[in-house]
Amino acid sequence: MMTNSNFLESTASFIARHAEVAKENNSIDPGEYRKYNAKRGLRNEDGTGVLVGLTEIGEVHGYLIDDQERVPDEGRLSYRGYNLKDIVRGFQHDRRFGFEEVAYLIVFGELPNAEELAEFRSVLGDARTLPERFVEDSILRFPSKDIMNKLGRSVLVAYSFDDNPDDLSIPNVVRQTIEMIARFPAMAAYGYQAKKHYYDGDSLYIHAPDPELSTAENLLQMIRPDRQYTALEAEVLDLALVLHAEHGGGNNSAFTVHVVSSAGTDTYSAIAAGLGSLKGPKHGGAANQVHAMMEHIKSNLRDWSDEDEVAEYLRKILRGEAYDGTGLIYGMGHAVYTLSDPRAVVLKEKAAELAEDKAFSEELSLLRTIERLTPNVVSEVKGRQMVIAPNVDYYSGFVYRMLNIPTELYTPIFAVARVAGWCAHRLEELISGGRIIRPAYKSIVPRRRYSPMGER
Repeated sequence: MMTNSNFLESTASFIARHAEVAKENNSIDPGEYRKYNAKRGLRNEDGTGVLVGLTEIGEVHGYLIDDQERVPDEGRLSYRGYNLKDIVRGFQHDRRFGFEEVAYLIVFGELPNAEELAEFRSVLGDARTLPERFVEDSILRFPSKDIMNKLGRSVLVAYSFDDNPDDLSIPNVVRQTIEMIARFPAMAAYGYQAKKHYYDGDSLYIHAPDPELSTAENLLQMIRPDRQYTALEAEVLDLALVLHAEHGGGNNSAFTVHVVSSAGTDTYSAIAAGLGSLKGPKHGGAANQVHAMMEHIKSNLRDWSDEDEVAEYLRKILRGEAYDGTGLIYGMGHAVYTLSDPRAVVLKEKAAELAEDKAFSEELSLLRTIERLTPNVVSEVKGRQMVIAPNVDYYSGFVYRMLNIPTELYTPIFAVARVAGWCAHRLEELISGGRIIRPAYKSIVPRRRYSPMGER
């Protein structure tokens, strides 16, 4: 009879051997992609994205094409045709929270007037509370070490609490959209509180959402034991939500939602798929990487104000001699933006205000130094002139740190914002898509004769 230890030992041996077999039989020579003009990552040879769809929701502009070459340009992000910077200036000038206004714009395609915005905020407020027993039976009973996985599970469980989950009529999907946007803050906050209690041994705090508060205010009061926050803290978090709410149809998670929605599946499955994509460190986990890198840099510099010392340490990181060995300075550069990421430009201004209020000016100065030195250092180490600017994650991690938001919530907060964009893309796919998304993959394995068991 096989004991448990023998079973584990034999299983480990099988896995070790067959992991190598799997690697060997799934390794494709990069040259094959060029041979067949296959678009790895749906990217063209020049790094531009392959055009696979049309959208009216978000536009990301980062460069110009001149004589078939990419020319760097100032970044621009538009929501439904409106320049993001203009939207931000609008609600900041009026001293109001912007996320709800932006969510309305992204989902319904037009800016709300005062009455429409008030009604939308009221509808969201009424929908913020999770269904009866949801918190106890789903979130607290099955806590998770990873809040993104917990958020995905909560979304899938919500299917069971919906009396009409599979109806793809637009009124029903709009109803589900409103509930998703309204309930994501509580799902994320309670998932975090469960993790802190059951895995870290902290006290358990379950604060009810307040229908009168904004999304940003609700997030802060639900994750903090004392429920307290300042007006500036809520204003800065609201801005971060606005900047993360949408980023075109080609980003990995939005495209995932398009693909899954095109199969005709339910809203909960589509949004859970978007969450799975966003969890990846190459997508939504970038703010955590910036935070971890900055903590490492700070602990290894003798003098944060010594630019020569900072530049030399950046060279070590780029050469793979310091930090995680990847040769990457996280938060610098973007797949589309070249001269600037408009989200980083906007967030950087507000970060300075918060840094002064929170006594983080010295750390902000180091961030600015790294931002200023990186382009020249990268060009020097790579041996060619390169255009590189900070992306939104470069400053969002810093902002979350100043807000005393735990790192476990960096990506879930991204999801709280981006669910508005995902739901808008799902509606667009259901209304205008019409065909299941199915790109081609060419098989390049040679034909093989089947061998009977005795001949293998």
